[in-house]
Amino acid sequence: MDTRPTFPPPDAAEPKARPAPWSGWSTRARLIAVVLLIDVLAAAVSCGVVVLNARSAVHVETRASLETVDSLVADTIRLSETASPETLLQALDIRFQALRHVRVAVLDAAERRVGAVTPDHRTSRKAPAWFANLIRPPIERHSLPIAVGGRILGSAQITTQPMDEIEEIWGYARALSLTTFAVNAAILVALYLALGRILAPLRRLGEALMQLEHHDYTARLDPPGTPELALIAERFNKVAGALSQTRSANASLNQKLLTAQDDERRRTALELHDDFGPCLFALEANAASIARIAANAKEVDRAKLAARAAEIGTIVGQVQGVNRALLNRLRPHGLGQAPLATCLDLLLRGFGERHPGIAFVGRFDGLARGYGDLVDLTIFRCVQESATNAVRHGRAKRVEAFADEEAGTVRVEIRDDGTGLPAEHRIGLGLSGMRERVEALQGTFALDNAVPGAIVRIAIPVPPDRTRETGDELSIAQSV
Repeated sequence: MDTRPTFPPPDAAEPKARPAPWSGWSTRARLIAVVLLIDVLAAAVSCGVVVLNARSAVHVETRASLETVDSLVADTIRLSETASPETLLQALDIRFQALRHVRVAVLDAAERRVGAVTPDHRTSRKAPAWFANLIRPPIERHSLPIAVGGRILGSAQITTQPMDEIEEIWGYARALSLTTFAVNAAILVALYLALGRILAPLRRLGEALMQLEHHDYTARLDPPGTPELALIAERFNKVAGALSQTRSANASLNQKLLTAQDDERRRTALELHDDFGPCLFALEANAASIARIAANAKEVDRAKLAARAAEIGTIVGQVQGVNRALLNRLRPHGLGQAPLATCLDLLLRGFGERHPGIAFVGRFDGLARGYGDLVDLTIFRCVQESATNAVRHGRAKRVEAFADEEAGTVRVEIRDDGTGLPAEHRIGLGLSGMRERVEALQGTFALDNAVPGAIVRIAIPVPPDRTRETGDELSIAQSV
């Protein structure tokens, strides 16, 4: 016999929750349903209060009618002391016919009914039985003796009849209910129409959001009369405008990137043609000369061979220089292998060698060894582009670059003493590329006029997963 426990399947263990019945309702339907529910609760409370008050009122009225019968018998006897017993009993019977909330039958001493039994014209009832049963108190019956001078002439058989009061209460309750129903129906209709107008901006907002979803950033909303919805419409229009500007900026950036790629290819092709072409031709000519010297049957002229070899060495050096410059432009040499501060120092030293009349000063002591490939390359390119602009456009005589790490942020500042930014200055491809690089790393880029010259400020947050290499780790890596 298998005694292993059995477990229900996962679907049986955790049944899926059913959606609420009102989950598919519109906002207008939900609001109207809430108002209708409040009306129903208010009607239920009102009915409870009406029933309690009506029950108390019926009881009070029937008790008052019973007291009225006692006083009416006493007054009739006092006023008719000289009348015969038959006349007195008939007078009482007539007077009792006009009483409400009670029914009185006058009996003589022989227990016979005095007077004719008149039909009760109040037997036609309008109040439904369920309403009468809610507020009707228990029926009371008792007999009141009719005595004159100590002699019993007969009795009055009294029976409470609360239906008279119930009929009045039912009339009032029905009129009040109909009035309340009509008012609530009118309120619901007005609310339905008002909610349609109030929620119309939300419907237009949904349509506008669908336009944005389909990359149509021309969608705009007219501000409605409601302040809250007007604020939403204003924010939507600003977001749509920002998306439109971003799309235009992206299109412009893509165009600039394509232009930059074409320019870089064109410049690389020109350098290969202008530098590598003559060098390769010279190598080919020297190789042909060496071949002719070697093919000569006479004794080989060693001096000519040495001259040709020297020329080939010179040409190879030129090719290596051009190749190094191309590679450094495509990817800075040593970046990611040497410390970032060292690469920046070498960059400024290269600028100083190419522009001997300009002083390039750098201070990068506060930097770590590296912050990752993207951050290091961005910092390097920003310093490179800023120094290039200072020399090419600002005609600066001194360029200062500073960089350090503070509170988890790498801050870079490049300042020059040139002519600064002209009034009609437009952001070119280099500055646009720097800004895009920095903002892609969640950093900030600022270009302002200084006194004199211009200043570039860059702040890039340090990646949380970057590591600092200590001197011991560096020495171990070099020894390996």
